[in-house]
Amino acid sequence: MTSNGTPEKTGAAAGPNRLAAAFGRELSLASRSVHADDYTNSHTAVAPPMHVSTTFRYADDPNELLPWSDFDPARMDNPYIYSRASAPNTTRYEAILTSLLGGPVVSYASGLAAFHAMVVFLNPKRVAIGGGYHGCHGILKLMHKLNGLEQLELEDDNDLAKLQRGDVIHVETPLNPTGEARDLAYYRRKADERGCYLTVDATFAPPPLQDPFKYGVDIVLHSGTKYFGGHSDMLSGVLAIHPDRAAAAAAPGGGSWPQGLVGERLLLGNVMGSFEGWLGVRSLRTLELRVLRQSESAQRLVDWLVASSQKKENKADGGSNVIAEVVHRIQHSSLQPEASDPESWLCKQMPHGHGPVFSLWLKSEEHAKRLPSKLFLFHHATSLGGVESLIEWRAMTDAAVDRRLLRVSVGVEGWEDLRDDLLQGLQALSEELKN
Repeated sequence: MTSNGTPEKTGAAAGPNRLAAAFGRELSLASRSVHADDYTNSHTAVAPPMHVSTTFRYADDPNELLPWSDFDPARMDNPYIYSRASAPNTTRYEAILTSLLGGPVVSYASGLAAFHAMVVFLNPKRVAIGGGYHGCHGILKLMHKLNGLEQLELEDDNDLAKLQRGDVIHVETPLNPTGEARDLAYYRRKADERGCYLTVDATFAPPPLQDPFKYGVDIVLHSGTKYFGGHSDMLSGVLAIHPDRAAAAAAPGGGSWPQGLVGERLLLGNVMGSFEGWLGVRSLRTLELRVLRQSESAQRLVDWLVASSQKKENKADGGSNVIAEVVHRIQHSSLQPEASDPESWLCKQMPHGHGPVFSLWLKSEEHAKRLPSKLFLFHHATSLGGVESLIEWRAMTDAAVDRRLLRVSVGVEGWEDLRDDLLQGLQALSEELKN
């Protein structure tokens, strides 16, 4: 027994598999979001404590002292030494995400820090990448400057034919900023043909919407700033390693993949802050609740926009014909042709709904620039995944995007309220442009 009278947890029962052992099965995503880190508890407090120390005392017993050269920061049962290696709050955060994502997780200071760490770790000579987040393209340009890394076009078969063993196919799905999906099984086949690693940025479809490991993805990247944080108040990046890769001692440079990534993080210094780790744990408790609601609301808004854009003028219907006047195109994974076929790759890859981000193309740049200022519930800001709905004239942060495009991130507000806000904003914009 512990000093407070509770049963002492030892051996395997005290580790990350204790819940499965107790119940004889894996618990639901919602239950694991709340309890997957219970085994790290060192205090009777129900809410996780916040540790802000950067350094930790060594063991009092000289026989327990472990030199730094023998220390494996990838093992969560090791004592803490220095927060650049590991710290209690980020360990909790990684423990929960390891359970939710299905493979060992290493956290980073931001999504871009995680992407950079992944490229450094795999050290390819070529990376095939599509559109998506401009920051990842920026990292690859920096790597080209340093070591000549070649960037190839993901959707160009001639470029894919240039890939060689050890290179990387990097897929973002759903895609930033349109919310459209890409076929992971297809790119797994391409990676196998060329002897490449397959990495995926799944930020726009977190659990429970998508499980890339089912398609043999080697590393899954998430910008934890988005849905894992969920409240627009923390920066985080996450790399999850496929269990088969994690179990094999075949990392580039030797050792296991988790050991390699954590060891290199120690040197790169791109570790997640302790306060951000604490915020992440708080946020992950409600991940499924938030994501499912955001996904459902986004789907309702997309369906309403599509239906309204096809209507003729009907004053009895609140004048929704203004959507047809102002909106040029709507993009979302639910609007892809495959979404109508239950047996398609898309429906199998995203069986629990589509992502909460979609794009609106308005008829002109001026339309797109002015609409956000007409809205009350949608904040005009960058980023996504928070409880509040955001809309961004995407040209503000991405110079390569079409200037007619607005990226919409749906929060947890009532979808009818968001619908009415968009409608009144489009009506106000239409009236302003007429005058």
